[in-house]
Parts: sequence; C-alpha cells; structure tokens
Amino acid sequence: MINLANKRIAITGGSGFFGKYVVKKLAEEGCADVFVVRSKDYDLVDNDAVKAFYTDAKPEVVIHLAGRVGGIGANQANPGKFFYDNLMMGVQLMEQGRQYGVEKFVAVGTICAYPKFTQVPFKEENLWDGYPEETNAPYGLAKKMLLVQAQAYREQYGLNAIYLLPVNLYGPGDNFDPASSHVIPAQIKKFVSAVESKSSEVIIWGTGNPTREFLYVEDAAEAVVLAAEKYNKGDPVNIGSGFEISIRDLSHLIARLTGFKGEITFDTSKPDGQPKRRLDTSKAASEFGFTAKTGFEEGLKTTIDWYMSNRDHLK
Repeated sequence: MINLANKRIAITGGSGFFGKYVVKKLAEEGCADVFVVRSKDYDLVDNDAVKAFYTDAKPEVVIHLAGRVGGIGANQANPGKFFYDNLMMGVQLMEQGRQYGVEKFVAVGTICAYPKFTQVPFKEENLWDGYPEETNAPYGLAKKMLLVQAQAYREQYGLNAIYLLPVNLYGPGDNFDPASSHVIPAQIKKFVSAVESKSSEVIIWGTGNPTREFLYVEDAAEAVVLAAEKYNKGDPVNIGSGFEISIRDLSHLIARLTGFKGEITFDTSKPDGQPKRRLDTSKAASEFGFTAKTGFEEGLKTTIDWYMSNRDHLK
C-alpha cells in the first residue's frame, strides 16, 4: 500500500471532467502535493512536452486520465486523431515516466477496449477475445495499448504500472457539447431543450436496444484513488457499477426526470455502437475494496439539476 498523502502526484487531464473529481478526492485523502497537467501547458502528444512535464512536475506517482474522447459521432468523425493522440500520449508518458523513475503509473483505459461481442458481464480475462466495436475501435485499441505497455514495462523494467477499465462516466460537470458528448449529457440536453421549446418529439440515435453501464463520476474517482493506494499487480481491473440499462429505458427515464411528455423516436439509420455493456466488478471489490455507492436515478437527478443550474455557461 502507498501512502499517497506523502507523495508528489501528477494527474494528466486533471482539469477535465473526471480529473477534477480525482483531484478533489486526493485532497480529501490529505494529498497536498498534486500537480495538474493541463493541455494548454503541455501537449502530451509531443514527446518534448512530455519530457518538460516530468522535469517541471517531478512526480513520484502519475495518474494518466488525459484522452481524446467523445461519443459515437465524434469517434466516427475522428478515428485517426483519436487513435494517434491517445496512443502517443500513453506511450510517451509511460516511457518517459519509467526513464524518470516514477514509483507508480496508474493508466486509466476504457470499456471500449473490450471486444464487440463480449459475453455479459465483461470479465477482465475476455479482453483479448475479439475486435472492439467498429465505431470506437481506434480509440479503444489506442487505450488498450496502455495495458500491453504496462505489463511489458513491469516485466522488463519493474515499473509498478496498473491498468483500470472504467465504464462510461456521468455526473455534474460532464461535457454537454452535442458535437462530442456521450449519451447521458447528450440526452439530458435534448430532453431539456424539448421541454423548453414545447417540442412534441425527441429523436435518439439507434434502435434503443443496446445496453450500457454507467458509473457516477465521484464513485469512479474513489476507485482510481483506492487503486493508486492499494493495487500493485499487472492484471487489468474493471471499474463499474454492475448496473445495466438499455438506451431505450435510459431515454424514458431521462424524459421522466426532465418532465418531457412527448414522443421518443429512435433513428435506426444511426449506429447503435456495442450491443451490450456491463462489467464484472468483483475484482475491484476484492483487490482494493471498491464498490459503487451512488444509485443510478439519484446520480441522474443530480446531473440534471447541475445542468439546469449551469447550462447558460455551457456550449
């Protein structure tokens, strides 16, 4: 176990949606020496910038959250950029980190790394059983290489690098930009706008049949901090809630919580993405004591309330 309160910690993506919660959680744990790596200061796709970051931050522990991310539409529009940027960030950060001599590297991957037709619930040992879902495969594979690198560096260099696989996150402060947002903020924005414009219809991408698992962002931050403190093995670990809901049921739930009374239409000409997603989260519970605490409807209500209070300042 590592006492993080005594360590110099650097967090890539620390000013982003998820990163802010991890920084907050570290502060609650007594960590006073936290270096937030911001993209405006360090372009982590550039190796010289990565070297400069290590020189400036002098970290003992690195938590790598930064990524080029988005929903199905953003992935379809930017497959090359999502692959290259995510791959180069991860590869260079871990390589320079091991050269610099960091004590621990926490790599945060993605559920998109799993094969398209993985048996539910997804178990960590299923990770290499097939090719990821096509619409986000370039992103998922780039992030998956962090696991390969972490295990290779552990074997050759003795680097204590761990790899976590979180499901889709949501919560206050999420990205509500329609061009790049994920399903929950995208739908919240759509339904709230429909209520205010008195629209009789909301159109949702796909058939509505795929299932998804979502994790409240505060719970996810707790999982990352617990893993950084307590988990020191090379095997990947799922981070999730263990709760599965169809996109159709999600849409009806958000409609109810936002007060939308009209018709929900599913545009079947649009892609569904991966057919089913739900993780086996037993390893996180047994290895470092993580279980999600926030109920899904509770988390959705909090997220909707935050959006209603802050949307004038959002895209």
